[in-house]
Amino acid sequence: MNYHPVNFAAPTGNAHDFDFLHGAWRIDNKRLKRRWVGSDDWESFEGFSRCQPYMDGSANVEQLDVPALDFSGLSLRVFDRTTRRWAVHWIDSRLGTLLPPLHGGFMGDHGVFVGRDEDAGQPVTVQFFWTRLDADNVRWSQAFSRDGIVWETNWIMKLRRVSP
Repeated sequence: MNYHPVNFAAPTGNAHDFDFLHGAWRIDNKRLKRRWVGSDDWESFEGFSRCQPYMDGSANVEQLDVPALDFSGLSLRVFDRTTRRWAVHWIDSRLGTLLPPLHGGFMGDHGVFVGRDEDAGQPVTVQFFWTRLDADNVRWSQAFSRDGIVWETNWIMKLRRVSP
């Protein structure tokens, strides 16, 4: 498990924070098999995504496809020009439900997004971390916390650009 600061405030951003993500990507996924048990047993699988900008960059839609798991997901990201924060919404092909958004932004090449969700029926705080490594390589991870003090990273994606 990882420890992150309590009451961490997600950064603000600008309407072009996600410009780096536009295009097609091949993704190496690593997902924790069992959460909340101190496990270090990960499953790996390949995925593909495509991100398309809208409204001059202040919104984008990204579809993630994971053929091996017969799974797809859709991220809808919308920039609020008043608060200068992104809202990141997720739709999962298994549920077909728009989940509560995470909010945040970028400081340089690092993005942090925070929100509330449920894991196995229990409320959790969720953090997404984006790191732009270079023009063709990006890292994303997801961590959950039940108390805001102890965090468990449970999904890591390494994205490699396949086309602009």
